[in-house]
Amino acid sequence: MPTTAILNRLRASPALPRLVMVSGLLVALAGCSSAPKSVDANTRAAALATGALPKAEPKSRHGNMGSYVVLGKRYYTKASSRNHVERGQASWYGKKFHGRRTSSGERYDMHQMTAAHKSLPLPTYALVTNLENGRSAVVKVNDRGPFVGNRIIDLSYAAAKRLDMVNAGTAHVEVRSIDPRDHGKDAKELLRLAAADVGRQHRVKSSPTVVTRDGGPIFLQVGAFGSRGNAEQLQSRLAGRVEEPVLVRAAAVRGASTPLYKVQVGPIRSRTDADALGRRLAALGIDKPVLVVR
Repeated sequence: MPTTAILNRLRASPALPRLVMVSGLLVALAGCSSAPKSVDANTRAAALATGALPKAEPKSRHGNMGSYVVLGKRYYTKASSRNHVERGQASWYGKKFHGRRTSSGERYDMHQMTAAHKSLPLPTYALVTNLENGRSAVVKVNDRGPFVGNRIIDLSYAAAKRLDMVNAGTAHVEVRSIDPRDHGKDAKELLRLAAADVGRQHRVKSSPTVVTRDGGPIFLQVGAFGSRGNAEQLQSRLAGRVEEPVLVRAAAVRGASTPLYKVQVGPIRSRTDADALGRRLAALGIDKPVLVVR
């Protein structure tokens, strides 16, 4: 079906059960893609640790029109993903849309690391960081959306699970493009940083398991924020309520003008101390700290 006819159907539609997937109507035929270029072993290993494997791909035949209209609002697509960085609310979609066509023509697979975005070229690879807990994932953007409120990206179930936001439904995230077509030289570094972050962080509940590495100090990270003020608010909340120091660490993010502010409690001397601290934090409403070994 011609794109204009499909867009007219979108404009005329009185109600849509799930707006993030409405753009699937923009697809009439599956897109074609060329074979991926080779990727070095270090980049592949890093990607496996964090999510999708970025590779050079042509733009999909569908979903890359200059602009499109959904529910009376016009959206403009970007010609390039170069230097794209934004922060805002993320949501996720799951089995209700499993198997349906995305805007790029691919089938949505809730178990793959993919996402929907309103303006990035299809496909684009992006590093998504949950600013509420510091967890990261690399996703392939192959769909349009979300078209609800102020949300900037809609993640697959697998990506949402990696970011530990399935139960909450939404999270405050940073989206940073790493599409090798535009800036492959940065992709390796971003993947390396993300893989290192995943490798040194372990999700724990009230009784964390301590994993030491080369005798490094142990901390429990209780939050990660784009705003120093928000980090210091959490620091003030915990100061005096736990015996250990509560620190705010500014972690530089490559290519970003502002750092990520991580709130960490410690150092912790032993496994017993970490277990006890985890239980005390749970009593304060923080039951999922991140174990960090520096």
